Formats: sequence, C-alpha cells, structure tokens
Amino acid sequence: MQNIIIPFLIKCLGYLPLSVARIFGELIGKCMWAFKARDYRITLKNIQLCFPELSHHQQLQLVRESLIQTAITAAEAGLIWRNSWAWLATKIVAVEGEEILRAELALGKGLIVLGPHLGNWEVVAPYMASFASLTAMYKPLPIPNLDKLIYAGRSKLNITMAPANRKGVSMLLKALQKGTVVGVLPDQIPEQGAGAEAVPFFGHLAMTMSLVHSLIERTQCRVVIVFAMRVIGGYKLITLPASAEIYSSSIQQSLRGMNMSIENCVRMAPAQYQWEYNRFRKLPAGVVYPNSSEETLS
Repeated sequence: MQNIIIPFLIKCLGYLPLSVARIFGELIGKCMWAFKARDYRITLKNIQLCFPELSHHQQLQLVRESLIQTAITAAEAGLIWRNSWAWLATKIVAVEGEEILRAELALGKGLIVLGPHLGNWEVVAPYMASFASLTAMYKPLPIPNLDKLIYAGRSKLNITMAPANRKGVSMLLKALQKGTVVGVLPDQIPEQGAGAEAVPFFGHLAMTMSLVHSLIERTQCRVVIVFAMRVIGGYKLITLPASAEIYSSSIQQSLRGMNMSIENCVRMAPAQYQWEYNRFRKLPAGVVYPNSSEETLS
C-alpha cells in the first residue's frame, strides 16, 4: 500500500499551487502536534537539549512550529520534483551571499556545498545546478515507486546522483578534481562503518560524518553552506562560508567546524530545521542525555 499511496499523494501535491501545498502541510503539522506521536517526542527532546535557555513554554512553541515547517517541506517536495528550474526560479524571491558562491567556484578547486536539513533542502540542488554541474549522493529508499519518483525529481538539469557507497565517493572525488560542485547533506548519521566521529552539535555530542573532511584532505577543495529559507511567496537562498576550522587537518577540529557552520545557519531559522530527525543516537557508550518532558503547550 505504501508503494502506491505515498507516491500518488506526492504526485497530487505536485499539481497544487505552492501556497495551497503549504496550507496542506500546515494542517498535517498541526495533526502531528495534536497526536504527539514519535516525531513530536523526538523534536521535543532535541529542542530541550539544544535550546536550554528557552522557557518550557517557548520550547513547546518551537516544537509546534518545527512540526508544521517539516510537514510543509514534505508537502512542497512534489512541486519541486515535478517542475522545471524555470518554475522554481520564479519562487526564489531573495538571494543572499551569491557572491561568495561565485567567488569560490571561480577558484576552480572544486566546491562542496553543505545543504543541512533546514528550510527546503530540495531547492538547493537545482539552485546549485544552475551555476555548475552538481554531483550529490543518494541512498535508495525501500519503497520502489517512491524511490523512482524522488530519484527522477532530483536528477534533473545538471545533477548527477551518486550511490551512497565507495563508487559514489569516487564519483564525488572526480567531480571535485574537475573543479565542479558536490552536494552533501552534512547532518545525517552515516551508516555503520561509513566514517563518523562524536563531535559537539549545539553543545551535545552527535555522531558526525567524516566524509567532508576526507574530501577536503584529498582534493584541497573549498566549502560553503547553502540553505533555502521558506519565506512568503517562495524561498530566500542564503550562502555562507564554512567555518575556517573545517579546513583543519585535525578530523575533530574539522568536524567541529562543520557542525558550527550548521549551527550558525539553524539559528537564523530554528523552526525550519528538521528537529524530527533523531540526531543524538548511536552515541559512544556511557553518553546519556536527560529524558524529555511530555508536558504540552497550554
């Protein structure tokens, strides 16, 4: 049933106006808040860990808004996968830091674009592909029809999808050596054995992929961080330079720099980050975090 229903719903959403898709996503997010299921519990735990300075009421407000924003991101996906770059370009209502992007590309050293799960990350790849050919890793999904839909939607324009294995890493290396662009989602926990270190993220240890550090060490490429903030009428594309620490030969310092770069972006739009992802798992033995509260927003 999942193989039929989920792709069908996404395709249907792909024919809606952006504003209507956002309304639909907001309704789903409010339902997630009301039922307080697994996504709610993970989001609450993450926000309590990462924003201890907020009052409990403020934390719950952020949980509610995060659930809504994540659901809107999902509702927008079908539109982005179905439509052309010409359509998407009309939805980019503001751009910030593009001169940083162009300057780094002009060096010809290859460029890693970090695209955290912030705003609508599906917008970032087509935006980057409008500048240069882009190679990005892709992990197949266990739902065949959904996997086919997403793969087709993400591999348009100048975008090449690389498998999440050694062959894919080799493709990323070759792309950087040619001076083109590689896209990486830097805030996912890699598969066991794929390379990760426990590094602070918002003050708490989180398993962090070492792939970016390895690519920098092997190619001397440059790194920026790009995200598409959701705003009225569309998206604001923001490019920021990565922390200087990311270029350190020390893997721990390099990964701290990457996580710091992500944090800086998240603090610009904390409600639009995917706090529903259980980032603080697969931790080293002995690391225990406090339990989250199940109190609700009055």
